[in-house]
Amino acid sequence: MVRSSPRWTGSDAALRSLQVAFDVEKQVIDAVRYAAFKNQLSPSDQIRHILGLPCTSKPVRPRLTVSLSDADYAILAERFGVAVDDKRKIKESLHLALIEFARGQQAGGGDAL
Repeated sequence: MVRSSPRWTGSDAALRSLQVAFDVEKQVIDAVRYAAFKNQLSPSDQIRHILGLPCTSKPVRPRLTVSLSDADYAILAERFGVAVDDKRKIKESLHLALIEFARGQQAGGGDAL
């Protein structure tokens, strides 16, 4: 028998879990995602809630992520009038753009891009 490292023993139960995928209509996917959003849950935790299963997810720091390529940085640098190599300033500008977007949504601005 192979002994597992103590650092990996906590993941034994996770290794025994199986991910289940559901092929459902877009309406079902949208409804689950919307409910998850309203309840501040992940879609997976929302499905567990719907099915009456315990949710073991820990609360996580709320944040948004996006992957940006070098080409994306170049476009954003031009849009925000920032040097292309100043990624920190570009990130700050993105942060402000998201805040402005949210404020527009709260004021009834719709899905303006």
